[in-house]
Amino acid sequence: MDLALRDKVAIVGGASQGIGFAIARLLAAEGAHVAMVARRRERLEEAVAQVGGGAFAIAADIRKAEDCERIVASATAQFGRLDILVNNDGAPPLGRIDEFDDAAWSKAVEQNLMSVVRLTRHAVPHLRAAGGGAIVNITALSALQPIAKFGLSVATWAGVHGYAKTLSLEVAADRITVNTICPGRIATGRLDKVFGSGAGGAPVDDAAIAEMAKQIPLGRVGTTDEIAGLVAFLASPWGAYMTGCVFHVDGGRLGAVI
Repeated sequence: MDLALRDKVAIVGGASQGIGFAIARLLAAEGAHVAMVARRRERLEEAVAQVGGGAFAIAADIRKAEDCERIVASATAQFGRLDILVNNDGAPPLGRIDEFDDAAWSKAVEQNLMSVVRLTRHAVPHLRAAGGGAIVNITALSALQPIAKFGLSVATWAGVHGYAKTLSLEVAADRITVNTICPGRIATGRLDKVFGSGAGGAPVDDAAIAEMAKQIPLGRVGTTDEIAGLVAFLASPWGAYMTGCVFHVDGGRLGAVI
């Protein structure tokens, strides 16, 4: 299936590893030019080398307003246009809600919510100039089905959901779609960090994976490529009639009808 993404231009956050890397790799494989964004330059450049032709590194911290502006400016200067924005990054620390001070909450808001607001604000004029485009936000299943100790993520990603739905109404006439993906248990370093058996994010062992699988109707942990595939579809003409949607890619874990 040709997704008709050849020569489209995309910005992908958190692209040096995990879900972001898989998204960048797939979009590039479909012929898109991809501005890959991450904080650590060395790791990012290694990822860009792996993706190959059509990829471009922008080392930046999306928690900083000036970096959000620079990301969009650099990508559009490099490629001359913008068609796709993928808002993706890591997650704030875990812990009980009542243990976090104002500084921790402010950091979480900057990372999860304000980065989306700022990048989107700078991207929309370019998407509009291109005749339309796609914005895809990556949050997590916990934003729909909260988990204890994930409070910083749950609260701020829920804000992203409200923001994205409202934005989808405001830019629909410009042929810009806005959708959000909530991954469930996906095989990434984040899974090791949260559920690993040792300090410092030791890998999740086979027994822990098997136990997780029992909680998932499809009986397995998901892959980063399965998230990337949905992003590519939503960014393509085949997904152009979907906007304001929240997709939970979770193997059937969500315990609600939405």
